[in-house]
Amino acid sequence: MSSGSSVVARNVRLLREQRGLSLAELARQAGLAKQTLSKLELGTGNPTVDTLFSIAGALGVPVTRLVAERDQVMTVQRGDDVAWERHDGYESRSLDHVYGSGVIESYLVRVSRVQGMDKPSEPHPAGTLEHLYVIRGRVRVGPADAPVELAAGDFVRYPGDQPHVYESLDEESLVHIVVSVPRGQPGIGGMTVSHTHGHQRP
Repeated sequence: MSSGSSVVARNVRLLREQRGLSLAELARQAGLAKQTLSKLELGTGNPTVDTLFSIAGALGVPVTRLVAERDQVMTVQRGDDVAWERHDGYESRSLDHVYGSGVIESYLVRVSRVQGMDKPSEPHPAGTLEHLYVIRGRVRVGPADAPVELAAGDFVRYPGDQPHVYESLDEESLVHIVVSVPRGQPGIGGMTVSHTHGHQRP
């Protein structure tokens, strides 16, 4: 189990890098001294509750995202429990937010019962998140050690930088997956980027 200070340090640094913010810029937006933020990211600081709320506000996340272990970052939305916002001529439902200037990949994936993965998918680069929406069917997806069962209309976000599974509970299910890989990972910004769920770009 990681110590509280190391968990906060890792989460703040990861969230800051995902948004493409420098240490100085995040400190400015949070109204903190750069040295204070630097110590916090090194795990040597002892932040107050007010400091954590200031950082969370600048990052645009709940303060729980700063203090939660990585395996607690999974979020599930059940289709029957969400509220749709009414607009002129249409309704919308917010699924999630993707931050940063790395690689954002979007896929439609057909998962067949016979093709359900007995072997977990390999982890993607550190900091990768997968955002999965079930269009049709029922699936079991997520971290290999704690997958969740979802039906059409359900949504889940989970860490993609650890072994994860995709399994259809029907003959065939259709899901939409958005994979967000933070910038600064090997390969990003070069001439080629390996797809996480497809073929390499030419």
